[in-house]
Amino acid sequence: MNKKSSFNQRGFTLIEIMVVVVILGILAGLVVPKLLERPDEARRVKATVQLRSIGEALDLYKLDSGFYPSTEQGLQALVSKPENGRIPKKYRDGGYFRSIPLDPWEGPYIYLSPGVHDDYDLASYGADGEPGGEKKDEDIESWNLQ
Repeated sequence: MNKKSSFNQRGFTLIEIMVVVVILGILAGLVVPKLLERPDEARRVKATVQLRSIGEALDLYKLDSGFYPSTEQGLQALVSKPENGRIPKKYRDGGYFRSIPLDPWEGPYIYLSPGVHDDYDLASYGADGEPGGEKKDEDIESWNLQ
């Protein structure tokens, strides 16, 4: 017994293929620019997380010593006990960080103590590495975190 297939073995026409290609092109035109913006958004989120983490370490430093490291001592005071300026009497064994990370754009975090906006100011200058800027170049500042 030879059974015949009841499937319709018709292929796609050139018009159908072109319609699909045009629709995919339109979707790619809408989606790809959004995906290209994501790396900058991810870097901003990472910088925000790092600023909060450094801020928590600074608060622990103050809790132990009674004051924040000076601007001159910088964030390095979270890695090893300062040897100049105001020396903390209590200092956590091993420090508060293994090393201070660079911001996601490979620039240093800016630290001032006492700060203009708070007990300390901590910031990343964003993608351009310069104060100010808009969008991906906009600064990320501890006093403006939400």
